[in-house]
Amino acid sequence: MDGINTSYRTDHATPKKALDACTICLEPISERAVATPCNHLSFDFLCLVSWLQEQSSCPLCKAEIKEVQYDWRSPDDYKIYHVLPKDVIQPNAPTSHQPYRRRAHPSRRTVTCPIGPPVDDILERRRRIYRHRLYSLHIGANRISQYKDFTQRDFLTSDELQTNAKMFLRRELKVFDFLDNNPRASSRDFLLVYIIFVLKSHELRGADGRAEDLVAEFLGRENASLLLHEMESWLRSPYTMLSDWDGEVQYPRRNAQGIVKRDHG
Repeated sequence: MDGINTSYRTDHATPKKALDACTICLEPISERAVATPCNHLSFDFLCLVSWLQEQSSCPLCKAEIKEVQYDWRSPDDYKIYHVLPKDVIQPNAPTSHQPYRRRAHPSRRTVTCPIGPPVDDILERRRRIYRHRLYSLHIGANRISQYKDFTQRDFLTSDELQTNAKMFLRRELKVFDFLDNNPRASSRDFLLVYIIFVLKSHELRGADGRAEDLVAEFLGRENASLLLHEMESWLRSPYTMLSDWDGEVQYPRRNAQGIVKRDHG
């Protein structure tokens, strides 16, 4: 692509990560998104999905967008974000979308997990943390604790951080029951991919709050803030198993007199 064409046939080529700018934010495109059926492709995935939270028309031609194609690996291997028509949006429901699908089926690794507490017990403990808005207590980064701070650039270039983030999100997103019942709810698989894209582009707890803003569009402000806080605690930790982190992470709690005490999650 030479930067002149603004449309593209999905059955003949794969969009390239050129250095052209996103039509919406005017920044270089980091993850290209193709709007269909109009096939305009001068959008960054995060920008276009955020745009579609407010309206379902293409920013360029105003045609109704039915789906967004992204995460291209070959002409026949990409993911699809399905756009819910504007007239079926529930105004009082959390903002989110239908599931994506991948056209090719990649092979899956078999992972053997150690025996641990029942999944339902773990999820109920996590739900309690969100229900009571309990933010895990901060642990400083030093040689003894082995906790390490990281930046957006670290996350972008670290397979380990990205893998650990996916591990966390696969479990944490199960906490939000409204993702099952809301007809405008995204699949958890899509939200996992979306949040990973957000963290590749923005500081997890940046001063501008951009990552929180983007996640809040799907989970609500309070849930997004707490989820990102908890993810940061997990990613900074030296643990490679969530069960190990669960056993060590501490939360504030109040006794009958209202005194804050340290408590395990």
